[in-house]
Amino acid sequence: MIPAPVSDLNRALVDNLALVVGLFGALIIGLAAVAYVQARRLRKVTDAYRSLVSDGQGGSLQQTLDAHLGKVVEVGAQLERLSQLHEYLEVRSRGSLQHVGLVRFNPFEDTGSDQSFAIALLDDRRDGIVLSSLHGRGQTRVFAKPVEGGESKHTLSDEEAQAIRIAVEGAKPIPPVG
Repeated sequence: MIPAPVSDLNRALVDNLALVVGLFGALIIGLAAVAYVQARRLRKVTDAYRSLVSDGQGGSLQQTLDAHLGKVVEVGAQLERLSQLHEYLEVRSRGSLQHVGLVRFNPFEDTGSDQSFAIALLDDRRDGIVLSSLHGRGQTRVFAKPVEGGESKHTLSDEEAQAIRIAVEGAKPIPPVG
């Protein structure tokens, strides 16, 4: 003999068999739809992954990364060469002519215009020379005096001192890089 609760369950299933089969059928169709959607999503992800790991020309992601790594090493070496060149050029430029001061004047009353001049030619350390040219009717004289740190050990004319001052004050110092 079958206990009463089990037999009641069997009778309820038999009486509603069409409904139970329908519910299980709907559940199977729903699960099939979910499986189909998941399969499509998986296919998209798989295609995206294949696209990522291939370079479009049959190469792998590893080959692409190796090629890029080689380029990075190459660029690093080039950057190091440029950095060394920059240092060299900066050192060289500090010793090159960078500051100029020019004063034109008329030292003699018997000449017409400001034909005479004093010009200071200095590097970044304010070292260099000051040249003076005194132009008269019958002759022209040229003088050169060394300049160190914006000053000369020699006696300077007012125009020479003014040319040095123009050169020193008219140029802003270049800050060192580094």
